[in-house]
Amino acid sequence: MEFLANVIVAGQYAAAIAVFAGMLTTIGQGHIAAKAIESMARQPEATGNIRTSMIISLAMAETNGIYGLVVAMILLFANPLVTRFADIALQLGLAG
Repeated sequence: MEFLANVIVAGQYAAAIAVFAGMLTTIGQGHIAAKAIESMARQPEATGNIRTSMIISLAMAETNGIYGLVVAMILLFANPLVTRFADIALQLGLAG
């Protein structure tokens, strides 16, 4: 039983790391937006191209945050590792 508890705790730690990666996405998005605005201020004639590149970059950065959230939700609520490790624990005699 302790073995399965350790597997669940490891899943919770992994979910926390995934959420942390999602939070770091906001720092990257702020950096992207700041540099894009700075570039637009320096070259106003290239505003359209810079804005397009910024929006694409922000969308790509946002997917990292969304993936982190999805991974965290899976690990917290539908952890597939628990059943696999439960089978292994039963085979090794670690679970009663």
